Amino acid sequence: MYQFSGKLKMLAIILMALGLIGTVISFGSAPKTLDEAKEILAKQEAAHHGHGGGHATETHSSDTKEVKHEEKAHDVKVVEEATKETATTHANDSLKGEAKDAEHATAHKEEATNEAHHAADSTSHKEEEKANAHQEADTTTHTEAKTEEHHVAEIATAHKEEVSEAHHAAYNDTHATASHHGEDHGDAHAEHVFHQMQNRPWSAVYVSLLFFLGISLLVMAFYAAQRVAQAGWSIVLFRVMEAITVNLHYIGAFMLVFIILTAMHANHLFSWMTPGTFDLQSPNYDPIVDAKKWWMNMPGWVMRSVFYLLVWNAFRFIIRRKSIEQDNGDLKLHKRIYNISVGFIVVFMITESMMSWDWIMGIDPHWFSTLFGWYVLATFLVSALTVICLVTLYLRGKGYLPLVNDSHIHDLAKFMFGFSVFWTYLWFAQFMLIWYADMPEETVYYVLRFKEYIVPFMGMVALNFIFPILLLINSDFKTVPWIIVIAGMFILVGHYVDLFVMIMPGTVGDQWGFGVGEISAFLFFLGVFIFGTFTAFGKANPVPKGNPYLHESETHHYYIIEHKGEDNAHH
Repeated sequence: MYQFSGKLKMLAIILMALGLIGTVISFGSAPKTLDEAKEILAKQEAAHHGHGGGHATETHSSDTKEVKHEEKAHDVKVVEEATKETATTHANDSLKGEAKDAEHATAHKEEATNEAHHAADSTSHKEEEKANAHQEADTTTHTEAKTEEHHVAEIATAHKEEVSEAHHAAYNDTHATASHHGEDHGDAHAEHVFHQMQNRPWSAVYVSLLFFLGISLLVMAFYAAQRVAQAGWSIVLFRVMEAITVNLHYIGAFMLVFIILTAMHANHLFSWMTPGTFDLQSPNYDPIVDAKKWWMNMPGWVMRSVFYLLVWNAFRFIIRRKSIEQDNGDLKLHKRIYNISVGFIVVFMITESMMSWDWIMGIDPHWFSTLFGWYVLATFLVSALTVICLVTLYLRGKGYLPLVNDSHIHDLAKFMFGFSVFWTYLWFAQFMLIWYADMPEETVYYVLRFKEYIVPFMGMVALNFIFPILLLINSDFKTVPWIIVIAGMFILVGHYVDLFVMIMPGTVGDQWGFGVGEISAFLFFLGVFIFGTFTAFGKANPVPKGNPYLHESETHHYYIIEHKGEDNAHH
């Protein structure tokens, strides 16, 4: 019987303690008020858009200069028009004066002809009077023209002041309206970012919670599939798989608490849960989500979520108990476990897809993909197979799995390799079809991921496909523990990032990162996972002695594998 080592147990406890402390710090550092969120947002903008801020100032200054230039041009135009009007008036007055002078001269000549007998001094006197009169007329005309020009200039100045005041008033009103609109938009944006910042610690916990819960669930599904297929090679691995599935109980309990808190609006991870989403009179009304309310509604979501957890845990509890009882060699129990496993496979295939819709795809309620359930299945399955292999390598190295040979490890590595290719096929199929169709309601899912998450989004392809393929494509490498461990680390990190990219864009937007919250949540659930797995493994015999296919598993030998340090004569 295996005894949970003190060092490994201490490691699990330390991981849980560190994870819990870091998670508490993460929740404590999240902004509590909208003003705090605005301050953080201002610091982010100052740090990332410093040059943009300077450019904005220059643009505003340029706009001001343009306005002043327009005012000045308008004023010059007004003065020019006033000057033209004055000059025209003065010219007309001068012409009128000359015409009057001509008429006066004609009359004087006629009078001089009729009265020729007048003396020369009288003529000279009249000419002097004529000159004086002409001079007085010119003086009067010039004075009137100056008076009228001054009056026009006053009118032009008054008009200029009125236009300038009106222009300034209109400019101020426009900028005041724009400023008010900007403030409203800024407040709405700040409130949206505030919710994203508050969501980040919740999202960090949710990603790690789903990651380890999904692994536990798919280990259970793989185990049940081995039972249903009546496979002989994997019998010596049954106790390892049963030990891992105990985390459906432990991590499932955390998931149940998370569901209750989410239903109580403790977080804002699911936008469709926002009050008013289904209310026509509410500003939060969403017609697209309202059309899906037959599925997306709080009572239905909670009941389905609780149902998933209860059914999975019930099947796991029953199968584990029957499996331990089977050690006495009762074949009726073997048949009963087979029937129960068939039921679990049927229920699992239905609930797994529904779970992926409720818990992951529901975060982006406007988007949908008919391939999504299979994609999530592939993500968790390859991760589950990797965990089975890593735990098996550890226990085999410690001498607690004497019947496990290189052929068993080779088969597990083949599953890791094969389902990595399967995941890549589904990833590419989903992406390629959506990209090619170019339908807005579908492409919206990838817009933010290419805009803000391009590094993790494309990086996970290398982690989940390129590295596993290069490391595991060689048959000999599939039996080398250190190569399998390295490939397994790439796979687990890559699929954690895969789940991260599924959840974070819809919950935190561009406020994402790998910080204290994300690392702490992962460490906490890793500690729970280690503690639960190895505690359960120590509670049963590592070898399922009552299974009728045990001998087949014990003598399992893949024909091209040379079992190092073993006697291969009987294989």
